Amino acid sequence: MSDPVLRLTGLEKVYNKGRQNEVAVLKGIDLELARGEIVALVAPSGAGKSTLLHIAGLLDTADAGEVAIGGTVMTGLGDRRRTIARRRDIGFVYQFHHLLPEFTALENITLPQLADGVARRTAETRARELLEHVGVGARADHRPSAMSGGEQQRVAFCRALANSPRLLLADEPTGNLDPGTADQVFATLVGLVRDTGLSALIATHNLELAARMDRVVRLDAGQIVPG
Repeated sequence: MSDPVLRLTGLEKVYNKGRQNEVAVLKGIDLELARGEIVALVAPSGAGKSTLLHIAGLLDTADAGEVAIGGTVMTGLGDRRRTIARRRDIGFVYQFHHLLPEFTALENITLPQLADGVARRTAETRARELLEHVGVGARADHRPSAMSGGEQQRVAFCRALANSPRLLLADEPTGNLDPGTADQVFATLVGLVRDTGLSALIATHNLELAARMDRVVRLDAGQIVPG
């Protein structure tokens, strides 16, 4: 049996550690994602789901526990190795698209590839293919300000997948959209994940959207429980 794409073991995180007002956010998190699996992470605001995603995505470190991606333990790696792993193995999508406003949709998707050493023509070809795949190919030369919220978020999905990661982490990816647009954009995201065969951990408070994923887990009092 192959290693899980993501394995979190015994993760603990405490804010204000050692102070009178310390807060234990994560209390021994254990979670695995198989290849091609889409898992919904459900929790109320302030429960620590963003903290969990940041640790899983190597943007933050836990006070205890282990993060492994594709069987490789990432805990304890230096900054350079963690940066390379983030660039190549992990794609991120947030509630707000965070596209670079001075660049076009095509350029926003091309830049992460250039940073990883991909030739410009190859990077632009992949960017156009991704944009076409999510139905916004005609917006390739538009800047974010000239696109709708749903279009911007679709471009953000493409940027997250530009370097063909094995893992996608999404934090309320449709939370900034109206319900109708959110449903359409979410369907686009799930279709994109299915077509590329990667694994995804998607934080959401929308139970209807969560029910459309392969599995639902809940973050409750700092621990993972079945949804």
